[in-house]
Amino acid sequence: MQINERGKITVAIKAEIKNWIDGKVDAVGFAPVDRFGEAPENHHPEHMLRGAKTVIVYGRLIPRGVTRSPGYGKHFLHRSYHTVYPYLDELGYSLSNHLEAETGELAVPAPSYLPMVFHGMEPWGVLSLKHAAEKAGLGAFGRSGQFYHTKHGAMLRLGGVITTAEMEGDPLIGDMPCPEDCTACIKACPVNAIKDEREKFEKMTCLAHTIKHVIYPLALKSEEGRKRIERVTNTAGYDYWIECFSCVKVCPLNKTKD
Repeated sequence: MQINERGKITVAIKAEIKNWIDGKVDAVGFAPVDRFGEAPENHHPEHMLRGAKTVIVYGRLIPRGVTRSPGYGKHFLHRSYHTVYPYLDELGYSLSNHLEAETGELAVPAPSYLPMVFHGMEPWGVLSLKHAAEKAGLGAFGRSGQFYHTKHGAMLRLGGVITTAEMEGDPLIGDMPCPEDCTACIKACPVNAIKDEREKFEKMTCLAHTIKHVIYPLALKSEEGRKRIERVTNTAGYDYWIECFSCVKVCPLNKTKD
């Protein structure tokens, strides 16, 4: 690998990482940390790794057939999500070690799902991988509050690595991905969480209806349990059930592209 006099990782390093990860993921992008200026302080990459310079974001595709199952779509989606999350975490672990061994820089894997951080009762990713993917040029947010990749729509699950290795960022995609007159997800949402303007998506309304786990009703029965919702979720809430994915099923961006 080539490192210049100031210790910055050259373009050759980015190419080598893309070569290393090729075939392991369906999409990968690179975001310089200076693109995260609007991130909350506790969720900024530099709060996760001192001296962070680059966030690498990658995604693995959920089979589109899941959305076309007439009887077992929820079952297949549940198993697909909870199969790919550990895969993405293991990949981040391996990529972080690879980066450190090959470049002498530091790296940490961002959790694909858990652990999370709670602000009140609202769950946040330690690093928002959807926002990181947007800053890495992989796509943009749509009306449904989901991140849409330019080719794969909302069918990607995301993972990432934060590193002190400095790499050039990929071009940003700022356009609204949703077709101008499309209201399919708005009509399909059973709890009216999706609005015409993507900034008005009601995240907590969606999560309350969609994410189910046997432990949550037990944990949330008491004030003490609600105070400990972060610990409960991060230790016992991994295999959550997905009660609704109506917006995913009807979205034209999730259909097979020619």
